[in-house]
Amino acid sequence: MNTSKPVSKMLVLDDDPAHAPLLKQWFDEHNLIALKVRDSSRLASVLGTNIDLGGVLLAGDYGGSVERAAEAAARIHAARPELPIILRSSGTRPTAPLPPALANVVCASFDAADLSALAAAVDQYIFSLDFPHALVRGIAQITEARLGTLFDGVTVRRETTSVVRDRIIFGEVFSLIPLEGAWCRGYMLMQAQEDALLGMIERKRAACAHRTSVAQPDFRDLNSLLGELTNLIWGAFKDRFLAAQSMREASQVQVPLLVNHKHRYISFGSDNPQLCFQYVLSDAASGQAVTIDQRFVFSLRWSPEDFSEHTADLDALVESGELDLF
Repeated sequence: MNTSKPVSKMLVLDDDPAHAPLLKQWFDEHNLIALKVRDSSRLASVLGTNIDLGGVLLAGDYGGSVERAAEAAARIHAARPELPIILRSSGTRPTAPLPPALANVVCASFDAADLSALAAAVDQYIFSLDFPHALVRGIAQITEARLGTLFDGVTVRRETTSVVRDRIIFGEVFSLIPLEGAWCRGYMLMQAQEDALLGMIERKRAACAHRTSVAQPDFRDLNSLLGELTNLIWGAFKDRFLAAQSMREASQVQVPLLVNHKHRYISFGSDNPQLCFQYVLSDAASGQAVTIDQRFVFSLRWSPEDFSEHTADLDALVESGELDLF
């Protein structure tokens, strides 16, 4: 894989083992992680999880027939309508029209003998936004440094950056802050699981108290910590990527945000994919860990050709040894 480019997880619904090696190699070469459902009867339970996906590859005869494939496509579209469904032609009925339930939800199709159409569909529907390497690298550097400052003594590990199309909320608590500059407008979203993060706060307090009794943290402490983390990252992001950039338009178009807690769903009013970072904070003393989920949603403006990085930033000075964080 190209390690400078984010990956994307793709759900593969294909029963034909003859195509598996070719598709696996192609996925590896195109920064896609294939997640295969072994049994079609388990599709509903997989869709009910919080796995963030970039798209779905569906065989035209998945489940044994085009009719069964159409049923699977309808279930996917009902559960996660944001996911692009790319159809692999079965090759058994090349001239027969697709059932409406399948034709209405498939965004593109390809033949396994020629993967150029698959490449075009992935570029158009999954990797539709080009995220500059300097931006991806800079976000990771900024966030890891602030996490290390707030959670002293905790090991921070960053998972592979990914592009997601899903609109699933991660955890029970999140913070949201707007990002506005000449090359972008959107939001940064920080998310966490409440119990795991509360446990991390409690251990941090206990370590600082040196055996003195401390108050049990509650959701207000969690809110305060997540808000502080969000502000620290936002400030560094602004200084590094949005410094000295003027807005192009005096009046700004706004779209409503929609949150449905029952279905763990959030929408930013745009079809643009989200740039997703996940950081795993591990406490060696207790063996416990917490995951911080970070999303960048450039839903209102995205002009990467105008992107620039302010080079004289805090992280560069820290890395060079000219400054220390304490």
